[in-house]
Amino acid sequence: MLELETARLKLRLFRLSDFDDLYRLYSEPEVMRYVGRGARTQQETETGLLLMIEHWQRHGFGMWALIDKNNDKLIGRCGLCFLDHTLEVELGYLLDQYYWGQGLATEASQAALKYGFEMVNLKKIVAVAKPENLASRRVMEKVGLKYEKDAYYYNCDVVYYSISQKDYRLSELKNSLQRLQ
Repeated sequence: MLELETARLKLRLFRLSDFDDLYRLYSEPEVMRYVGRGARTQQETETGLLLMIEHWQRHGFGMWALIDKNNDKLIGRCGLCFLDHTLEVELGYLLDQYYWGQGLATEASQAALKYGFEMVNLKKIVAVAKPENLASRRVMEKVGLKYEKDAYYYNCDVVYYSISQKDYRLSELKNSLQRLQ
């Protein structure tokens, strides 16, 4: 099950043919404002695309291309990768600015967490963000991650959130019970 669907999105593996769409996102300063050193060059985008494809092949999880079901357009990425220089698995997401504020990062993140805990059987998933990235922090909190600490990854100060498989399953059980009532 390498491709997923949510109410509004298709999550599929990246392809080499996604380069132009990915570069469109990665070269946009506002989209990349809180990601690494910011906007990326064509070479950096190509390297990143190849690394995302290889990550799936090596580990059985990775970043998905986010496809808007309404128009089949690549609008971002979301998925799981290894946190900078660790063996911890990190949830990450990025969306085209046009799609901000619509709950799509939350929708995609919920699917990624479900895949990580139920298909890959991860015991814990973490996420980091620059402290001032309040939108990203809200996504983390909406999907159940809890603030743990301030930390330093990707050559910058970040806030570090996490959720265990146990807490994820408890949250899913509570949500299921609420839907039954």
